[in-house]
Amino acid sequence: MSCGRKLDALNFVLADVRDGLGPYLAIYLLTVQHWDQASIGLVMSVAGIAGIVAQTPAGALVDSTTAKRAILIAAAAVVTVGSLALPWMPNFTGVAVMNVFTGAAGSLFAPSLAAITLGIVGPRAFARRIGRNEAFNHAGNAAAAAIAAATAYWLGPVVVFWIMSILALASIAVTISIPADAIDHAKARGLETGAGHSRDQPSGITVLLSSRPLLIFAVCTTIFHFANAAMLPLVGQKLALINKESGTSLMAICIVAAQVVMVPVTMIVAAKVDAWGRKPIFLAAFAILALRGFLYPLSENAYWLVGVQLLDGFGAGIFGALFPVIVRDIVGGSGRFNVSVGAIATAQGVGASLSAAVTGYVVVSMGYSTAFWMLACIAATGFGVFLLAMPETSPDSARSNAVVRVA
Repeated sequence: MSCGRKLDALNFVLADVRDGLGPYLAIYLLTVQHWDQASIGLVMSVAGIAGIVAQTPAGALVDSTTAKRAILIAAAAVVTVGSLALPWMPNFTGVAVMNVFTGAAGSLFAPSLAAITLGIVGPRAFARRIGRNEAFNHAGNAAAAAIAAATAYWLGPVVVFWIMSILALASIAVTISIPADAIDHAKARGLETGAGHSRDQPSGITVLLSSRPLLIFAVCTTIFHFANAAMLPLVGQKLALINKESGTSLMAICIVAAQVVMVPVTMIVAAKVDAWGRKPIFLAAFAILALRGFLYPLSENAYWLVGVQLLDGFGAGIFGALFPVIVRDIVGGSGRFNVSVGAIATAQGVGASLSAAVTGYVVVSMGYSTAFWMLACIAATGFGVFLLAMPETSPDSARSNAVVRVA
């Protein structure tokens, strides 16, 4: 099997593992452990905070080591242990502590996968390969969610913990199968050396603070995930309250529907991102996210909620396909690609963590509709910020001169 096929397989089996239990954990705590929404939001935020603390150091670690496969394997092992242990931890403290470990481990997936991909295919093929990665990631999510939907009705919400454990173990096996010498570790960290390149050593870590486009993108990423992260868990809670017996299956259907849409979306983005430019495509993701927030409260019908969730396939699919590409545009050649990915993932974690905590309290005090409208307004704000402040980063665009080149 070629390295390209192994990357396909790795992204497929790692899909559910890297995204975490998320909305499934929320449904389990609501319907089985009978927690209130505020407590659920808080414990989910704990994992987010752990990820926030770990993301940038995780990227720096991936930049500095040649043991990138070992990092992925270790992270998957921690997630496996967490998935097996969580059903046996009914109290807040136990769940929170385990979420700290799995959240920190989860911070290693994005920079490790991006680094291994860049190290194998190189910078010229990176944008298209990332789109393919995301397509297989979404296909894997859809497959796992379909299995959960088919089995949760009979085995209960706890089945998702076993599914994630199996997938984590499978990801370890696929990672081991990738030859160590297939990864160019200089390219994997975004360092371009030799003839025609001016840099033989990585730039200073101040790249994270000296690049204005990177800082703007970090702010926009925070806003995007503040608006997006809580939407699916809130939909899952509403579905569970409508029908407790089918809550997990309906949530899985929501995820399958969105993931199925994401597969062609990411492939189209990968094929057209150079021709269309990064900025207009990313603006479309913000617009679709705002639309979702305004549409959810219009009906409590389960079919309506699942239908609106299809839009997540467009917004999240675009974000996943463009996020590492835009970072590569900004810091390419600096040798600080993975720490920059980690820094932007930190911003993503800040937004997601705040989203879970804030919306949990908004739901308790003002209801689900108000929470959705709040998230929609935040997404609309992000659209404005990205439109007005973020430059086009495509290397082929005349506007790419606006990008601050790292020293």
